[in-house]
Amino acid sequence: MTVTQVSNKVSEKDIEEYRGQLLDWYDQHERHVPWRIPAGETSDPYRVWLSEIMCQQTTVQAVIPYYTKFLEIWPKVEDLASAKQEEVMAQWAGLGYYARARNLHKCAQVVANDLNGEFPDTQEALKELPGIGDYTSAAIAAIAYGRETVVVDGNVERVIARFYAVEEALPKAKSTLKTLAAEFYEGLGNECGHLAQAFMDLGANVCIPKAPRCMLCPIADGCTARKRGQQTDFPVKAAKKARPQRFGKVYFIDNDNNEMLFHRREEKGLLGGMVGLPTTEWGAKDTLNTPNAIKSVKSLKLNVYHVFTHFDLELELCKGTLTEAEPPEGYFWADPYNELENLPTAFKKALKSYLNA
Repeated sequence: MTVTQVSNKVSEKDIEEYRGQLLDWYDQHERHVPWRIPAGETSDPYRVWLSEIMCQQTTVQAVIPYYTKFLEIWPKVEDLASAKQEEVMAQWAGLGYYARARNLHKCAQVVANDLNGEFPDTQEALKELPGIGDYTSAAIAAIAYGRETVVVDGNVERVIARFYAVEEALPKAKSTLKTLAAEFYEGLGNECGHLAQAFMDLGANVCIPKAPRCMLCPIADGCTARKRGQQTDFPVKAAKKARPQRFGKVYFIDNDNNEMLFHRREEKGLLGGMVGLPTTEWGAKDTLNTPNAIKSVKSLKLNVYHVFTHFDLELELCKGTLTEAEPPEGYFWADPYNELENLPTAFKKALKSYLNA
């Protein structure tokens, strides 16, 4: 990308003006999502926390049905804390990034059992809880408690990167973008939560990645990237590395009761704590060793493909039988149709392919 270096300094007076325009826009164009409450009402920290954890690296539209279902089953943090982890993981299935679900349950237990069901009201204290980092703690503190924090997610980064035409590439630019965003939040007090949500909505609906709708933007007049006609050049991203390719075999084992063998995976590692199908380790093709508990393997000549965050996976579907009469520890028999919706997406694809073959 070739750009002309210009000053991106914005005066305090101009920032105050643009901030006001953004908040006015938000008053008229706020997204209607189930975790936001009408103006004048007090936010429920449990609901804010739940929505923020679910929305990490996941779209709002994908989150809404999961969020609604969670609240139906566990309307209070104490309810979630008392649930079994496997119940929480089952309801999370399909939402991805399963470490979030494990930390969600751990955090609920800490809040319910150690903090009398009350979430801390400062960013510093919130960051001490499982699964809550810098962004999430800032968002909860600002939205639920009206604290003055600097809330910067991917949407905010995109808006700020374009507004200032930040030429430093992500992810290295994150600290720079947060410093620039802080100029908007500074001195705003209990309105920081509204500003954060205004930025998020602007990034989600107007300042979108590929075709920004600049004519609808309330702060377009101050946007350096727009002045240059280079909106889609920002934020600058570092060149992507080639995605590793991994392989695996997944085994379908039946009993005389029309049940199928399933496996609850170890707590640590990818898809930790989730129910899946018996499988090899996932790696190079020449390292796929059949688990000791399985014998008489026959390939079904079917493969499924799944994209994880850091690698691509190709799974070969195989029929198999158990070495022993009873399943080993961690394995169990269940109706495949009952388990289908509780499986992580990779295993769900494999099971659907097998059942439809």
